[in-house]
Amino acid sequence: MKLLNLSRLGRLVLLPTLFVAVHAYAADAPLKVVQKYMAAWNAHNANEAALSFDYDVEYFDASVGQSQYGVVTARDNVIKFFIAAFPDLRWKMEGAPLVTKDAIAFQWVFTGTNTGIPVDCGKPTGKPIAFRGVSMIRLKGGKIAYQGDYYDALTFRNQVGLPAVCPVVAAAPAVSAVQ
Repeated sequence: MKLLNLSRLGRLVLLPTLFVAVHAYAADAPLKVVQKYMAAWNAHNANEAALSFDYDVEYFDASVGQSQYGVVTARDNVIKFFIAAFPDLRWKMEGAPLVTKDAIAFQWVFTGTNTGIPVDCGKPTGKPIAFRGVSMIRLKGGKIAYQGDYYDALTFRNQVGLPAVCPVVAAAPAVSAVQ
């Protein structure tokens, strides 16, 4: 049974067209995943954003210097934290991303005001931020398997109104029960 009754010329035209279409879709897939992921961040929906992660995702934040492993840990320690600290956050891709069939790298700007939970050192500062960075993302099975974020943490801390390092508060001396 013939599914397509095409001439030899028709098949010669159709096959390369299908190849190009499939290749274009495959290269476009990481961009679509990341656009959906960023839209969830901007909707302040950590659970929806986490649906873009592979179960065993590695989320690396260069300013912290260590990775978060697993979808729940990455969601709670990164996405939920930023959404809670900056209730008006916006994460915007800038320029044209570099996209392959299973990876994407792009520049971004992150804006918001620290009116939620404190970022560090005690209480929210109420100060606005607008800092730039780069993300490198690898996909596996249409999900984010790795995300590496690179940005200037000192600029971020200065904008939010924090010292480079939080001061250590000395504990009160222990009172001896025996006098």
